[in-house]
Amino acid sequence: MTTPCEILTITLKPAVDYATSTERVTAGPKLYCSAPRIDPGGGGVNVARAILKLGGRAKAFVAVGGSMGDLLLELLAKEGVPVVASRITGETGYSLAVMDEEAQKQYRFSLPGALLHAVEGQMLLDQIAPEVPTHGIVVLSGGMAAGLADDFVQEVQKVTQRHDTRLIVDTSKTPLQHMIENPHAPVDVLRLDRSEIEKAFGRTLKSISDNLYFSEELVRRGVAKIVVAGHGAAGSCMVAGGQRFFCRAPKVPERSKVGAGDALVGSFTLSLSRGDPPEQALQWGVAAAAATVSTEGTALCEQSVTEALLGQCRLEQF
Repeated sequence: MTTPCEILTITLKPAVDYATSTERVTAGPKLYCSAPRIDPGGGGVNVARAILKLGGRAKAFVAVGGSMGDLLLELLAKEGVPVVASRITGETGYSLAVMDEEAQKQYRFSLPGALLHAVEGQMLLDQIAPEVPTHGIVVLSGGMAAGLADDFVQEVQKVTQRHDTRLIVDTSKTPLQHMIENPHAPVDVLRLDRSEIEKAFGRTLKSISDNLYFSEELVRRGVAKIVVAGHGAAGSCMVAGGQRFFCRAPKVPERSKVGAGDALVGSFTLSLSRGDPPEQALQWGVAAAAATVSTEGTALCEQSVTEALLGQCRLEQF
C-alpha cells in the first residue's frame, strides 16, 4: 500500500460555526431557538476535520485572534486536529445556521472576520513556508481575510512550488476572480461551485456539458491543471488530464449543506494523497459531500456513511 503524502490545510478566515433551529423563521417577533451545536469552521479547518473523520491525517494552519479564536482552537483540540496557530490582532469571526422546522429550510449567516494588515499578510506567508510538506499536498480553502492582497493565492503557490508540493485551491469572490483573470501558473486543483463558474464567465450553466466546457476553458487558460466544479445536488464535474468526467451524487435526505463542499475537498485530497487517480478521488469527494448533507447542523461526514455511499457515486466520462 502506498504511504499517503503529508497534507497541510490553510485557513485564513476561520469561524466558529453555530447551528440551531426554531419553529418558524419570520421577521418581527423574538424567535426562540434550540440549544446550538458549536463546531470549528472555515474552509481549511473543515477540510482537515473531514480528512480526520475519514481515517486520514492533516495539519491545519489557522489564522486566529481574540477570544473567539481561542474557542476555535479549543474545539479543534477536542477533535484531535493537529494545528499550527498564527496569531493575528483582530477577532476571529463566527457564522450561524438556523433551521426553520416548519418549512424544513436552512438559513445561513456568515459574519465578517478580522481585517488583516499588510504586515500580517507577510507574517502569514513567513509562517506558512516552514509548514509546507515536501512532495505533499497543501489545501488553501475558504474565503480570504479582508486586507489580504488579491494575489495572496499566487504568493502561497510560490511557496509550495519550492517544496514540489501540490496546491489545491477552493476560494471565492475577488481572489478567485483574480486567479481566473491573471493566472500566474496553473495550480494543481481548483474547486469551485456552480454559481462561481457562472459568475466567472457571465453565463448560466444549463447543462452538465456547459459546466464541463467552462471547466475545460479554465484548464486551457492555465488557471489549473484539474478543475472540479459543482453542479448542484446532481453531482460534480471534473476536467483532468484531457478527460472530462461527471460524478452523480447519491440521493440522501437533505438536513444541512454546511461543510458539504469542504468535505468534498477533504475526501478528494485524502484520496489523492493515497495515490488514487483523480476520477476515483472525485467519487470519494462526492460521497463525502453527500454524507455531510445528510448530517444535522454543522456536523461533517462520517467514514462509515461515506464508504457506504461511495458505490452509489456513478462516474460518467464525456
